[in-house]
Amino acid sequence: MAIVLGEPGVDGLSEAVGVLREWQYDGAPMQLHPGDLGWFWRFGAEATAAAVRTWSRDGRILAVGLLDEPQLLRLTIAPDAQRDEELAQRLLDDLTEPERGVLPEGKVSVEAPVGALLQALLFEDGWKADEPWTPLRRDLTQPVEDPGGRIEVTGPRQAQARAVVQRASFDRSTFTDERWHAMAAGPPYADARCLVAYDDQGNAVAAVTVWSAGRGRPGLLEPMGVHREHRGHGYGKAITVAAAAALRELGSSSAIVCTASSNVGAVATYKSAGFQQLPQVRDA
Repeated sequence: MAIVLGEPGVDGLSEAVGVLREWQYDGAPMQLHPGDLGWFWRFGAEATAAAVRTWSRDGRILAVGLLDEPQLLRLTIAPDAQRDEELAQRLLDDLTEPERGVLPEGKVSVEAPVGALLQALLFEDGWKADEPWTPLRRDLTQPVEDPGGRIEVTGPRQAQARAVVQRASFDRSTFTDERWHAMAAGPPYADARCLVAYDDQGNAVAAVTVWSAGRGRPGLLEPMGVHREHRGHGYGKAITVAAAAALRELGSSSAIVCTASSNVGAVATYKSAGFQQLPQVRDA
C-alpha cells in the first residue's frame, strides 16, 4: 500500500508519542524524542497536534515530524525503516514540493537521523548542511552522585518559580506558569519531572525538565537553564546531575541532550556533569 501523510489531531497524539517511545534505544542517532512533543505541549494539545506530521504504511506509523519552529521540521524514522527507499522518496517529495502543504513556504531546515536514507537524498537534492549541534550522553546503569544543594521537584505550587527561571535563562522565552500547567496536563508529562535549584537565600537559580521514554530507554533533558543573574556558581552542573538522577529513578538507561555547538558554555556544563560528548550532527 501507498505511504500516507497524516496530521494526527489531538486524539492521535498518544499514538505518535507511543511510537516515538518505541523508537528510542541506546546508541541511536540523536532523534525526535517523546519529550520533544512533551515540551511543545506547553502551547496546548491543539497546537501540538497542528505541529505534528506522520507518515504511515498499512496503518503503521513509519515517520513522525514536529514543526518545532516555523522554519524547522524535526523528523525521525522507525529504526527498521531508515533505509526504506519508498519512504525516503515520499518524505523528500513531501518536503520539497510546497503544494503538498507539509512545510511552510520559505527556507526550512530539516532535522533527520544521521545515516537515514532521507538525509542523503536531501543533500543530493541540493540541501546544505546547517549549523552543527552537539549531542551528549550519560550512562545511567550506575548510581548518580549527590548534586548537592537544594533541588526540588516542581509541582503546581512551584510552577511560577519554574517559569521565572526559564524566562531568566533564555532571552526569547515566553514560558509562564499557565504554560507549565498545559505541559503538565499532556500525556508525555506522566513520565517527566521539572526540577528547580535554589541558592542559600532561597532564590530559584536553575531549572531543568526531564522526559522518560520508558524503562530501559534513553531519557531526555529538554530544556535546562541557569538564571542569568546566578551563572558561574556551579548551578548548571548541579541541576544537570540532578536531572540524570531523576531519569535514573524513572528507569531510563541513559540521559541524552543536544545543544548548539556554538554554545560552548552549555557543552562544558554537560561534560562537567558526567555527560560524554558525541560527534556533531547537522540539520539539512
